[in-house]
Amino acid sequence: MSKVIFGVDVGGTTIKLGCFDTEGNLLDKWEIPTRTEDKGSNIIGDIAGSILVKLAKDDIDKKDVIGIGIGVPGPVKSDGNVIVAVNLGWKDVNVSQELSDLTDIPVRASNDANVAALGEMWKGGGQGHSNVVAVTLGTGVGGGIIVDGKIVNGATGAGGEIGHIHLEDNETEICGCGGYGCLEQYASATGIVRIARKKLADSSKDSILREEEISAKSVWDAVKAGDELAIEVAGIYGEYLGKGLAAVADVVNPEIFVIGGGVSKAGRVVIEYMEPYFDRYVFSGAKNVKFALAKLGNDAGIYGAARLMIDK
Repeated sequence: MSKVIFGVDVGGTTIKLGCFDTEGNLLDKWEIPTRTEDKGSNIIGDIAGSILVKLAKDDIDKKDVIGIGIGVPGPVKSDGNVIVAVNLGWKDVNVSQELSDLTDIPVRASNDANVAALGEMWKGGGQGHSNVVAVTLGTGVGGGIIVDGKIVNGATGAGGEIGHIHLEDNETEICGCGGYGCLEQYASATGIVRIARKKLADSSKDSILREEEISAKSVWDAVKAGDELAIEVAGIYGEYLGKGLAAVADVVNPEIFVIGGGVSKAGRVVIEYMEPYFDRYVFSGAKNVKFALAKLGNDAGIYGAARLMIDK
């Protein structure tokens, strides 16, 4: 039998698993629940059990398994030790060692956002490039940085936390990280809603947004419909996002930014409102950057986790 790789993406509610060949073709995928009770003590055993069942069911010999890659929602050190994963209840858990001990298969682990970036580089919106920044615009703002095909994890596994770049000195509301004025407070789905509500309160202009519940989707729908106030909101949003990504580009000089997450479902309009501000603020030597939408959706994590086991 040809060689296979398992990719695992651990979320707070479900754990996604995929089986791939070495070319990155997805052979099968499935999910199991994330049991976070008892400080997440069941999670690694559940993953091991699910993979072992798959091996038995499909008559896959362990010698044909290159390894298991795993993405975890928290900082992960190079040895596989998860410093903390609040959503899972983990603290100082060596996921690589424990999962390898239970399966007798090599394991590599990394942060979930970084792993998703690797997936988009391999088989998604960043395919064909080896210097990629993946940006997730969801409830928060996540990021993953790939340089020369390798994840930038940083000293403690916290590399790529672009959502907490400081942009606004006068912010009075606190960010989820405990700081103030972070990119995440403006460029996330909740951020654009906050900008829209403030604009509605400060302006007397008619707007579609006054007639419905405000969400990231309703704001971008209003922009596409030509709503003047919504367009002003998009401009503010675009400036914050453009400034933040310009700062990232100045440091890592990527070939391409891949934009994903719920906000990206609005399409390229998000990029269109951000790109002029990016061009205004970025260092001239880092200007020649492409922008693309993510392609793998919720599967980015399992693709990237599998990729961890290639070119180790």
